[in-house]
Amino acid sequence: MIAKNLDQITEADLLDLENNSVAESKTIEYKQELPGNSDDDKKEFLADVSSFANASGGDLIFGIIEDRDTGIPERLEGLEIANVDQEILRLESSMRDGIEPRIWGITFRDVDLSNSKKVLIIRIPKSWRSPHRVSFRGRGHGKFFLRSTNGKHPMDVEELRIAFNLSETITERIRNFRVDRIAKIFANETPVPLYFDSAKIVLRLIPIGSFNPAQSYNIGEIASDHVKMMIQIADYGWNFNESRYNFDGFLTYYPMEKDKAASYVQLFKNGIIEAVDSELLRQNKKIPITTLETKLLDSVSSYLSILKILNVELPIFVFLTLIGVRGYSMSEMRYWHSAYEIDRDTLLLPEILIESFDDEVKTVLRPCFDSIWNACGLPRSLNYDKDGNWKKR
Repeated sequence: MIAKNLDQITEADLLDLENNSVAESKTIEYKQELPGNSDDDKKEFLADVSSFANASGGDLIFGIIEDRDTGIPERLEGLEIANVDQEILRLESSMRDGIEPRIWGITFRDVDLSNSKKVLIIRIPKSWRSPHRVSFRGRGHGKFFLRSTNGKHPMDVEELRIAFNLSETITERIRNFRVDRIAKIFANETPVPLYFDSAKIVLRLIPIGSFNPAQSYNIGEIASDHVKMMIQIADYGWNFNESRYNFDGFLTYYPMEKDKAASYVQLFKNGIIEAVDSELLRQNKKIPITTLETKLLDSVSSYLSILKILNVELPIFVFLTLIGVRGYSMSEMRYWHSAYEIDRDTLLLPEILIESFDDEVKTVLRPCFDSIWNACGLPRSLNYDKDGNWKKR
């Protein structure tokens, strides 16, 4: 894999592969041409993609001629592509229909060359939903492929067993982390003690790669620019926040008195972000729903920008939890005639999956917002219009 963010790769980086004789490996493969539309071409392409996802991830680079015996690039030739977007859509469709389960987080980059041609790079992340199999046209091709230093090969029984166990372990650890952190908040075991003993809003962004035991990010860039971490769920004004390193990573909080805070944002070294607020829901057992939705949209957007700076691997799970809300109802007057009180103490709202940093936050958070309105006896969030657009009312 080229050691740069995909959107920063240039022709010079591709020439370096040729000049430095960077051979094909576990994380990089060269192709002279894009796959055609024949069944054999599609099967080969899908096997390549799934083998990267089932291993360590990597870059599939089209437009480079390599020595078939050594895998060393011979010439940066490029491709003549009339419509890049159309080709990307074709390949995306092929992957969507021909690989099970779907691979999250695949990204494309077309690089212009000085000879007026292009190189197309497909970056496939290591998948934590592996193993993925090629299910081309439902014909029972059904093979699982794994990539090694010698190329791809069909997975044997032991490799399949390890892959399935790892996938189940990661999913279980993510869910257990959510439950464990909620328990710690109930027990007041938070990075900084909370000032208000009231209902709490808990927002977590958990990159799927965070539970790789070796995963750790250099959070110094975020810590050195405190403003990036200053966005709290409630609006206190970033210039009043305090920030510091702690054992888990980097902490920002809004102080109320010595050693106590109204809210905090914890950035963990493994890329997890946890934001907790104890002020917004503290009065009259009312949920200021439009304000809450507005703040959450701003917060999630801000935290995603932090994870993008850290070059965190996608996808990212978003978990929203409301704690201590039994007996709460909507605060907006116009909803009082139809709103009911929440019948439970903790609302574990639906988990949200962010597959791209370009995902529209207003769209992906809607299931969470709808669920809060449902808990108050209403059919959906009325801040979305009939076309599904979020518009502050």
